[in-house]
Amino acid sequence: MSSYRLRSFSHWLLALFLTFTAVGQVAAQDAATVSKDGVVPGQTAAAAPAAAAGGAAPAGDAAAVAAGDALFKGNCAQCHAVNDVVVGPALAGIDQRRPLPWIIKWVKNSSKMVASGDEYAVKLFNQYQKQQMPNFALSDEEITSIVAYVKSQTGPGAGTKQEQGGSPDQGAQANQGGAAGADDAAGAGKYVNVVLIVLIVVLIVLVVTLVIIANIMKDVLRGRKDLDGRDVELLDQKTDWMGILKSGWFKGVVGTLFVLVVLYESIQGIMAVGLTQGYQPAQPIAFSHKLHAGEHQINCAYCHTSVYKSKSANIPSANICMNCHSQIKTTSPEIKKIYRAIQRQQPIQWVRIHNLPDLAYFNHSQHTQVGGIECQTCHGPIQNMDVVYQYSALTMGWCINCHRETPLNTKGNGYYDNLVKLHDEANASAPFTVSSNGGTECSKCHY
Repeated sequence: MSSYRLRSFSHWLLALFLTFTAVGQVAAQDAATVSKDGVVPGQTAAAAPAAAAGGAAPAGDAAAVAAGDALFKGNCAQCHAVNDVVVGPALAGIDQRRPLPWIIKWVKNSSKMVASGDEYAVKLFNQYQKQQMPNFALSDEEITSIVAYVKSQTGPGAGTKQEQGGSPDQGAQANQGGAAGADDAAGAGKYVNVVLIVLIVVLIVLVVTLVIIANIMKDVLRGRKDLDGRDVELLDQKTDWMGILKSGWFKGVVGTLFVLVVLYESIQGIMAVGLTQGYQPAQPIAFSHKLHAGEHQINCAYCHTSVYKSKSANIPSANICMNCHSQIKTTSPEIKKIYRAIQRQQPIQWVRIHNLPDLAYFNHSQHTQVGGIECQTCHGPIQNMDVVYQYSALTMGWCINCHRETPLNTKGNGYYDNLVKLHDEANASAPFTVSSNGGTECSKCHY
């Protein structure tokens, strides 16, 4: 056997290994179509044809429903339910009330549709106390998947029943088989994961088998007497690990990587000075927003009474707590702490979480009352938090990006008529945003 034949055999082993690696990567991409956070952009093959056709994806399409389920829970569940009114309307029958292109535009930029004077958008905006829905950077396919999930949970005729005054329970009972579609979707996702695991195990077994076969063939070849010097040298060669570790190029690569890692971490540390995103201190009383704002659906303004009319959203005083807890759970250990504070005539020492620097001006009422911004836009899914933490970065760049992307509702306000006219003459294709009204000028927040 010549050295050429030995090299061909090693090349064949390498090619087989790369083939199975590619198969594993393809399977991994298929499994990533439905991830924890939703649909991977460009990976929803089932939802795309439905969007192109202008209709919602079929409820029985397992991939679209599973993707929509994850997206709904990650983006919509804090304000919407399928069959119940929460902060916003129940979504049952949304595909019957509005065409899919309208739904896509609404989800991506509802404020722009309200500002444009769309009759249904304005009616919806006024019906729900002018609470502006935040804009979502979702693709058409992702929104179509959400509609498919909602449709799978409701069934035909659910939207009509709710518009005619039927109870949400009737809409849910109209399609008891919708949950089965979601279960099938979840089962399909688990099946993909099982297939991926099996492929990885098979790949590992094949690699180990090939290594064993290669060692056996080397032992057989060493016993042959017709090998020339080059073949013997090829069979007996060993990897000089110590030589590699002591080599200059290896030390250079390790040193360069070390310097880059240290430099990167140093820059990240410097950039993070003063940032408290994720800050979650322990409070003197274990108050759960998930229980009060989530399960009991108490409006934020009931406790934070100045959020719509003042610069600051006040921390509720003890008497607001006692409006309910003088009658409810009066013997709870946590409620007794409120009684103790009242008896001592001392305020509860709540720990401040969201704290902007003194050099930055921020007005709650300007955003909530005038701008129609929801609490969740800045504070995240507050109604799901047992212990509140800082959800957003609250950096200058974060605020500026919001000002650049958020359209202003100028309809019916004569103050904006001339400004909008001048803006449209210069930028007809761009919406009139907060930035268009001077929202990114330094003196807006620093003066």
